[in-house]
Amino acid sequence: GEDSRSFHVSIQAPLSIVSVGETHSITAVAGGQLILECPEDAVPPPHIEWHREGSPLREDARRQVLAEGRFLQIRAVGAADGGEYSCRATNVLGDTSLRIQVEVHG
Repeated sequence: GEDSRSFHVSIQAPLSIVSVGETHSITAVAGGQLILECPEDAVPPPHIEWHREGSPLREDARRQVLAEGRFLQIRAVGAADGGEYSCRATNVLGDTSLRIQVEVHG
């Protein structure tokens, strides 16, 4: 006789944004669109928060958080959108953050 069983195995992976502690620099063109990515593939999926200059980012008609926080889209970029952005990913295994310095050239 034969007996078979199948199991679903979910492996928890720690948060691992590359180059933690480094600040990435991005140049945006005024009037264009900018998409910032928080590259995080942790299991279980993390809760992602975006900040600008240290304060929680408020979404509006031009600034939207997409894909459960993985992307931040800014439309019609203006000089006032420049500065330091950061994303913080948190799950049961810990948290990590990534800083992105945005410069706007017009």
